[in-house]
Amino acid sequence: MEMNHVRRGSGEPLLLIHGLGGSWRTWTPILDGLAAEREVVAVDLPGHGETPALSGEVSIDTLADAVTSFLDANDLAGVDVVGNSMGARLVLELARRGEVGTTVALDPGGFWKGWERYFFYATLAPSIRLVRLLQPVMDRLMGSAVGRTMLLIQLSARPWDLSAEVTREEMRTFADSPSFDELLRRLAFGPSQPGTDSTPGSVVIGWGRKDRVTLPRQAKRALDRFPNAQLYWFEDSGHYPHWDAPDEATELILTSTANDE
Repeated sequence: MEMNHVRRGSGEPLLLIHGLGGSWRTWTPILDGLAAEREVVAVDLPGHGETPALSGEVSIDTLADAVTSFLDANDLAGVDVVGNSMGARLVLELARRGEVGTTVALDPGGFWKGWERYFFYATLAPSIRLVRLLQPVMDRLMGSAVGRTMLLIQLSARPWDLSAEVTREEMRTFADSPSFDELLRRLAFGPSQPGTDSTPGSVVIGWGRKDRVTLPRQAKRALDRFPNAQLYWFEDSGHYPHWDAPDEATELILTSTANDE
């Protein structure tokens, strides 16, 4: 499958996979820093950004199949890969399947259980309805520190400090994604992410101490399922380390993916 994507920089390729409702532009705060050392390939997943939705089932499994097809078509098999949120779960699934190299998963989903599933769904489902409702005034809201704080407090430890341009784009793609609702239900109530003790490259799992979406307590479960992974804590970050701590996230990604070169 062909997916809309951008390429920046030169060197060994590095694939970036966004989270639920996002697009390649979510990585804007760290793109230049990564592209200074790597050729960065940032994609729009099916049903996100400018990539058409899949026909039929939309799930982690079918998204992983689509990304694998994209890798094969673009001579990127075994590429180092970074993901956030749903994208972080997706890169872990690709690593489990043996499709990618070094893997950096930032605040991955798929490790909740019990009431955490309902918490995840019950907080995000009304949030996306509100985001859609507010699209006519979203430019004004994201241009205001107060507006960003009101709408993004679940995603960021310091939403008032975020870029108006980046957050405006994220809110637009959230509202426009035709796959958001189905994926949200499957992520919340579908199977948890399976693990493995054998991956082609190393696995680094980064987690924000202030994450209000994938709660920090879930990091232990991620390590239980990927016992050879290394865990890195972002002490002053929420669910989006590439927004809250862009320099720290860039350093972690470049250092981690340099190890296996």
